[in-house]
Amino acid sequence: MHEAMGPTEKNLVWSQRLNVRWSDMDANGHVNNAAFFTYFEQARIEWLQSIAAQTTPDGHGPVVKKADCTYLLPVSHPATLELRLYLGKPGRTSFPTYSEIWTTDESPEKVAAGEAIMVWVHRKTGKPQPVPEFLRKLMPAD
Repeated sequence: MHEAMGPTEKNLVWSQRLNVRWSDMDANGHVNNAAFFTYFEQARIEWLQSIAAQTTPDGHGPVVKKADCTYLLPVSHPATLELRLYLGKPGRTSFPTYSEIWTTDESPEKVAAGEAIMVWVHRKTGKPQPVPEFLRKLMPAD
């Protein structure tokens, strides 16, 4: 399992900015904990779509097996955040993704860190498949 800082062997594959919506906040006046999972998901999906891997022409793609989040600092509206997505070392049919969320002000601070274990599957059968070579090339080597 990762710590709040994440593993040392990871490759940055995606970064994007996101404006916090008023509706992301909860009764405590900060971004609701569940919204962070939506932010992580948004970065993963936009990255996968950018490399045509959300669902490949042969019907394969990733599904989330497990996800977690470590909350480091509260965030309130209005705010612009930077979402960063990293890949870790793959297994045979799975690979870890690591996410970080940072503020974008003069002194950026990490506000959350997450991990999701992704399993590469055949979309119709749901059966795990080997992680394809084009994805492995984006991940740290063994």
